[in-house]
Amino acid sequence: MDDNKTEGKVDEGKGRVKEAAGSLTDDDSLKNEGKVDKAAGKTKQKLGDAGERVGDVVSGAADKVKKAL
Repeated sequence: MDDNKTEGKVDEGKGRVKEAAGSLTDDDSLKNEGKVDKAAGKTKQKLGDAGERVGDVVSGAADKVKKAL
């Protein structure tokens, strides 16, 4: 698994905890911080997915070049 995907899952989890804690304590600042962390986590996960896809394409292209030689 890509590091970005792993970090993204951790950030998203932290965000969920912060958002829930903010809701329980009626702390809007903590809720908003949680929402930001969740969004950042989702973005990192998407970046990790994109990186994996690029790696797959590059690997496939390299295989085709090797076969052609």
